[in-house]
Amino acid sequence: MHKPNRLINEKSPYLLQHAYNPVDWYPWGEEAFDQAKKENKPIFLSIGYSTCHWCHVMAHESFEDEETAKLLNERFISIKVDREERPDVDSVYMKICQQMTGHGGWPMSVFMTPDHIPFYAGTYFPPKGRYGLPSFQDVVKQLYETYQNDPKQIKDVTASVERAIERSQLKASEQRLDQTAVHRGYELFTRLYDETYGGFGGAPKFPAPQNILFLLNYYNQTNNEQALQMAEHTLQAMANGGLWDHVGFGFTRYATDEKWLVPHFEKMLYDQAFLLMAYTEAYQVTRNPFYQQISEQIIQFVKREMTSEEGFFYSGIDADSEGQEGKYYVWSYEEVYQILGEQLGDLYTDAYQITKQGNFEGKNIPHLIDVDLKQVAERHQLSVHEISKQLEEARNLLLNEREKRIYPHVDDKMLTSWNAMMITALLKAAKAYQQPEYTDMASQALTFIEENMYQNSRLMARYREKDVKYKAYLDDYAYLAWAYLEYYEIDFDLTYLQIAKQLMDELFTLFWDDQEGGFFFYGDDGETLIDREKEIQEGAIPSGNSVAGVLLARLGSLTGESNYIEKLEAMYHLFYPTVQKHPYVTSFFLQSLLMTDFPSKEIVLLGNKEADSFNEFIQHYQQSYNPQLSLIAGNATELVKVAPFAEGYRQINGQTTIFVCENFSCQVPTTDYKDVIDQLFGN
Repeated sequence: MHKPNRLINEKSPYLLQHAYNPVDWYPWGEEAFDQAKKENKPIFLSIGYSTCHWCHVMAHESFEDEETAKLLNERFISIKVDREERPDVDSVYMKICQQMTGHGGWPMSVFMTPDHIPFYAGTYFPPKGRYGLPSFQDVVKQLYETYQNDPKQIKDVTASVERAIERSQLKASEQRLDQTAVHRGYELFTRLYDETYGGFGGAPKFPAPQNILFLLNYYNQTNNEQALQMAEHTLQAMANGGLWDHVGFGFTRYATDEKWLVPHFEKMLYDQAFLLMAYTEAYQVTRNPFYQQISEQIIQFVKREMTSEEGFFYSGIDADSEGQEGKYYVWSYEEVYQILGEQLGDLYTDAYQITKQGNFEGKNIPHLIDVDLKQVAERHQLSVHEISKQLEEARNLLLNEREKRIYPHVDDKMLTSWNAMMITALLKAAKAYQQPEYTDMASQALTFIEENMYQNSRLMARYREKDVKYKAYLDDYAYLAWAYLEYYEIDFDLTYLQIAKQLMDELFTLFWDDQEGGFFFYGDDGETLIDREKEIQEGAIPSGNSVAGVLLARLGSLTGESNYIEKLEAMYHLFYPTVQKHPYVTSFFLQSLLMTDFPSKEIVLLGNKEADSFNEFIQHYQQSYNPQLSLIAGNATELVKVAPFAEGYRQINGQTTIFVCENFSCQVPTTDYKDVIDQLFGN
């Protein structure tokens, strides 16, 4: 084994994967940039993450290769960055990579001056020229030669990069986003929708659960049946396909084909969180028990495979084990029979389409695409109930056998933002399904954040092996505030609402742009990079600005405080051009418009939290789908502290009293809580 490089002192699982490379890696920091200036060398910046398949491929082909390492070490100062620990660095250079090449992805390979300005960028480079890509060694040699012998060309490129950064700074528009943007977003979904297989666009197909959340909310506000149909078809197709792990549960990152059959086997915490939200909300809208089943199984998977002893959630599970993608998850036909025996084997191979030739490199990914379990039951002369029982027995046998295999690498670091997403998803499920154990799971993770993720009162972004590092970014604050807002609706303890408000105040202090509006990605007290972005476009997850926008709408509605709505109005002007042009990748932000620009109601529930009438109302509220409703509940003296508009509201004759308001103008209060339940929540 090679002697360790500087990465050996890091805590990031990704950086530690490269600690024994012959490449003389530096972590991101002053030491690397000072050394580059001292030696007059350009910088090679490599960005990836520990569960990234192509990052492993490039590491094995190039960074573990002595000859390539020698070339790099002689000519460049090489820096490794874990994009999950430093999303600020990743985001700045990814935008530049996309501008230079027209595409992005990981591993990201950026060649730049010691002043941090790129002059060349790309993603994966092979060891020998192929796929229309030059070999990595050729790239290294040619770029070094240009850097040494043609400084003018380097200067021209870096100057154009700096101009592009300058041009990309957002300016507030005269125009404001309104309902039109929401309807345009919906129309774009109808055009991208795959009527045959569900989902949007072609292969590779990503779950993009925020799109489902938007469609459910759009249906709720417009009664447009097609919005619901697109959401349901997609949810069912994903859960029947190979994207879903039918043996151990949990969703993989994306499908490589249009049918959702062959996944990229990596499992990420954020996908579990947002898909749990999507299936939970679909259940609230439709009451289809299938969505409850998938929700519960996602939670089972996260509890079993992604939860630490301390109660926080791991970041991701690799696609590869023993150097092969998907090896842990696939089955041969013979293996299934060996484990299940003839009768169960016949049933399982029929239901889950297991064949001798296989559907993935000679092995099988179990799936239920185009399978009608009623027909399977008839073929085996059993009832649907009976085959469901037997298939569950088969699943458990396969899972037990699978657990004997070599497990894929787990990225066990704790990220505040991703944990906050999972907490939010668990709390939504706890309310919808009235399951207190989901609240307990969320509570453990939240307590961990409260006890470990603050330094000098400043929220931090990453924890691993007792090491807390990196000042929290916009996403950490926004997602954590959302988690507290969701927690408030568990038992309407005002403490949680007050903490959510406090986090929003910190967001304004650290991230808000007083000149143009919107939130910067890293705080005023963070490291200054060559660009300070305001992200609104959504990748795998909603951006911090999207989440903050929805929170501003909710807090404005809950408290009646004009400050929240004024900030949101500024965002509607700032992001007008981007959202108008790209509603498809800002669908979560559109949900703030579904609250502010469509009909909504504020409910004030006054009473004793122990009263049956009070609790019955809360239970109906929690179980129903109601993004257009804001509810504050408790006793009048307490509520005024967070919602000044409730000043003067009183219970009638000591009974549970309900005020239904629109735009903070309220109907006559009533104690007929059953009537209000019927009006608001139907049956």
